[in-house]
Order: sequence, then C-alpha cells, then structure tokens
Amino acid sequence: MSRVLNGKPGVSDSTRAAVLTALDVLGYERPTQLRGERARLVGLVLPELGNPIFPALAEVVGGALAQRGFTPVLCTRTAGGLSESDYVEMLLEQQVSGVVFAGGHYAEADAPHEHYHRLRELRLPVVLVNAASEALGCPCVATDDAVAVEQAFSHLTSLGHERIGLVLGPADHMPSRRKLEAFTAAARSAGVPIGPTAVERSLFSLEGGQAVATRLVRDGITGIICASDPLALGAIRAVRRLGMSVPQDVSVVGFDDSAFMNCTNPPLTTVRQPIEAVGRAAVTLLVGQIEGAPVTAEELLFEPELVVRGSTAPAKVRTLAAVAAVAL
Repeated sequence: MSRVLNGKPGVSDSTRAAVLTALDVLGYERPTQLRGERARLVGLVLPELGNPIFPALAEVVGGALAQRGFTPVLCTRTAGGLSESDYVEMLLEQQVSGVVFAGGHYAEADAPHEHYHRLRELRLPVVLVNAASEALGCPCVATDDAVAVEQAFSHLTSLGHERIGLVLGPADHMPSRRKLEAFTAAARSAGVPIGPTAVERSLFSLEGGQAVATRLVRDGITGIICASDPLALGAIRAVRRLGMSVPQDVSVVGFDDSAFMNCTNPPLTTVRQPIEAVGRAAVTLLVGQIEGAPVTAEELLFEPELVVRGSTAPAKVRTLAAVAAVAL
C-alpha cells in the first residue's frame, strides 16, 4: 500500500486500482496527488535570507497566502545546497498550486531558465518579483528601478554633489541594468558628467560593496548610490577604512530600506521598496491564476520612496591633494 500512496513505481495498474478502491470503500481520503488535485501549497523561492529584504518579503507573502487559505513552502538557495531547478522539481512532487519567485535566476540574463519554461508548459501559476522577463511570459511585480535611481540621484545633486558613483550587482543582473540606464539618463538630464570609473559592479554583499566603493572614493567620488543596503553598508565601511567619514566626506544611499537600517551608524539614507504592496500584489496575481481568473502578464511597477537619514549631507569640497592622499 505504501508504494501506491507514495506514487512509487513497481506496482501494476490492477493492484494500484484495487488499493485506491479499498481506500474509497473504507472511507479514507485519498492523498492529494492521487486525487488528481493540487495541494493548497505555494512555493516561495528566495535566493538568500542574509539580506533582510528577503525575510521581510517572505513574511508579507506568507501572511497573504495564509489569508487566502494557502500554505507557503519556503525554498532558499544556499552555497552547495539545492539549486533553483532542484527546488522546482521538489515543489512539483509536492503538487503545489503555484510558485512565487523573488530574486531568482530569471533576474540573471546568463543563468539557466529551463525550469521556468517547464513550469509554463505545465501551466502551473507563477509570479516573479522584480525583474520582468518577457520571454518567460509570467506575471511580474517590481519596484520601479528607474524611479529609485532618479530619487537617489536628485537627492545627492540637491546636496551639491557633482561626482556621483553607482554600485551595482553583476553585469547580467536585470534590475542592475535598469538602474544603470536610469543613472545615465539622470546624469544627462542634470548635466552631471559621469566618469569612466563612476560605475562599479559587485556581488550583493557587504564585502563586495566595500571593495568597489574603495575604488570610487579613491577616484574622488563624493556621493555613492548602491543597489542594495548591504552594498551601502560595505561602502560606509570602505570610507572609514580610508580614514574618512560618512556623511562628512562621502554620502551614501542604499536601496531596499531593509530591517534596522535606521539603527546603523550613521542611519542609512535609502530608497524604500514597497514590500507590503509588492508582496500582496504577487499573491493576488498568483491566486488569480490558481482560480482561473484572467491575469495580465504585463509588469506591475510600484513606486519606491526615498528615506533620508544620516548617511547623506551637503558635499564637501575635496582638493586634488586630498584625493591624492586617499589614493595612496
């Protein structure tokens, strides 16, 4: 009987049918996978939990799913652990009703996308959070990266900063590409020149932010816009390691407004993602698909909010001698 209930091979069709009939006669409820139905489970696939923005999103999505009668199944990629495609296979075995991806491989142009195509072929409801991919044809909700960069750039220029740098994720990271386009457009509109070394790329970590921000500061940058809060915290550490201070010598702006950014030293000026609205919209789109309602595949963009704290201040004039001293 256990082989039948667990869907294992090696059982003849007649034996399988006899076992299922016996379950029905005795009044037992068939397991979901044997009823031809999907469980009221929803996969939530995250790239990590180290960045506080992802646990915050998981809390919103999980709460919204529970309100709709679904149970989230949290899947987090870890070094040496299961891959995203492995998690997809596991979720399919669990007969999930749908999957929400946040910060997955769909946001990386050079990453494998076959598992997304398979989910679409199976007509399993899917929603992507941040970084729409038209080729996948999945509904997507996202924070407007262009508006985020415009807000941060305008804030720094209003403080008199003329040498502004940008710290992004890897080159194939789609939200980073959007931020770069917005940064270039904002600089052109404001008449602020962008030097050839004003844009740096890194992994999304404090250590990565520190490494690349060190180069920006040594090149004379006085205002740094970062694509995540951990990158911004790394930039602040870089400034201090160079014997300077934030915001007196260099202003730093983050992105996300994740937990405790108001408790850092100094409190971080950052662009807040509307996580509550994004998470609830993702659940609404997913449940709509599960219930058979027509759902648009167009990207829904949510406007972020600049939160000004203590890591930005009016630009301090740095002489050529000062820049040279930092570069040593």
